[in-house]
Amino acid sequence: MELLAYLVGFIFIFNIGLGISIIFLERKDATSTWAWLMVLLFIPIAGFFLYLIFGRRLSSSRIFTWDTKSRLGVKTAVQAQLRALEDDKFTFRQPEIAIYKDLFYLHLRNDDAVFTQDNKVKIYTDGREKFNALINDIKKAKDHIHLQYYIIRHDQLGQEIAQVLIEKAKEGLEVRVLYDDTGSRLLRPKYIRNLRKHGVRVEAFFPPKIPKINLKINYRNHRKLAIIDGKIGYTGGFNIGDEYLGMSKKFGYWRDTHLRIEGDAVHNMQTRFILDWNQASRNHIGYEEHYYAAESSGDTGIQIVSSGPDSDWEQIKNGYIKMILSAKKYVYIQTPYFIPDESLRDAVRIASLSGIDVKIMIPNKPDHPFVYWATLSYVGDLLNAGAEIYIYQKGFLHAKTIVVDGKIASVGTANIDVRSFRLNFEVNAFLYDIAIAQELEAAFMNDIAISTQMTKKLYDKRSLGVRFKESISRLLSPVL
Repeated sequence: MELLAYLVGFIFIFNIGLGISIIFLERKDATSTWAWLMVLLFIPIAGFFLYLIFGRRLSSSRIFTWDTKSRLGVKTAVQAQLRALEDDKFTFRQPEIAIYKDLFYLHLRNDDAVFTQDNKVKIYTDGREKFNALINDIKKAKDHIHLQYYIIRHDQLGQEIAQVLIEKAKEGLEVRVLYDDTGSRLLRPKYIRNLRKHGVRVEAFFPPKIPKINLKINYRNHRKLAIIDGKIGYTGGFNIGDEYLGMSKKFGYWRDTHLRIEGDAVHNMQTRFILDWNQASRNHIGYEEHYYAAESSGDTGIQIVSSGPDSDWEQIKNGYIKMILSAKKYVYIQTPYFIPDESLRDAVRIASLSGIDVKIMIPNKPDHPFVYWATLSYVGDLLNAGAEIYIYQKGFLHAKTIVVDGKIASVGTANIDVRSFRLNFEVNAFLYDIAIAQELEAAFMNDIAISTQMTKKLYDKRSLGVRFKESISRLLSPVL
């Protein structure tokens, strides 16, 4: 009995010490702090281990050294564009886009996101079409191939990609593959060994010291980038795996959005890849001219915006908020997870209460249950503000897309949740082009035709069990 009393006392003191650490040393935001304190209170032993896995911050002394190399004149280009905007001397190829110069300015200041206006963009919403195009471009490569994905599977699609990469490596091309160790935790070592054996350079982002035991659940590289010969770039939501082709019995058809880009925006995608590769690999890539061979191909304006825990700013989230508050007619959002922080939630609510047509589309099934129930809770709140909520029914919706007024849009890897905004490394293309925005609008409307609308009446009829799940998940949402 005395031993039990000592044990309870130790746990109590230990929890207090950890709580003090969270409050005074970690300097988390108040919402996240309270969430972790409640975890420690209700599950004192398990809560400590959960905190070790999910709650620790990434050391700023480590992450802020990543970007110490020259950025191939990026700073010079950024300063020149900032001065042109401030002096009202910047020329927009599409005059209608000039009204968004403050969004353009925001990304320049916050993320050194150079604005390019000579791009050609192809939109993919089907996985097979996207990967057919990517594989075709890889086969035509003449100099180098750079692939970066959060998830790579050792399945039919994974093998298909591996084979074409091996063939190009045998031809003497530089072929590099960067994957996230946690996202690709099921990837077999045999797959990696086979690539390396045939000359493909492969690296993992934040691998564990002990194989297959990675406690760094947070701070994952969620970016998806493919750059071929420095001329063609891909980014968006698709990972490499059969489920992204709609071959999963659980998820069915996989609805996502991905971009194929030609033009100077590929320079910025290449720089992003090189920075990430050099962090993960001892075999650093130099900023060599042949990696930057993009040619003018169109007139679409693009900013490639990155965000992550290596920054003081939540660049992509700030861009989302600025887009939403700039709307005059409508805001259309597609996201698999909708767990906004207070600032983004207020932006959506204000837009809707101001008479803006706000439509939000989410999946009809969870891939992460707690995240799904939290999503239902947050979209339910917005019904009171007049937002329209749609549940995609054809399969699983994984697109991360925002379209505003048929003029600007964002497509990329960032979900609308705390994890994407603060914990993961993400990349989005912010698009300033009427034709592209309207094409994304049309895709959204096509998806509405195969979705069901969640009305206030239907939401209020949800069962007590669903309400309980929503409440618990919402309470945990800052740490999901």
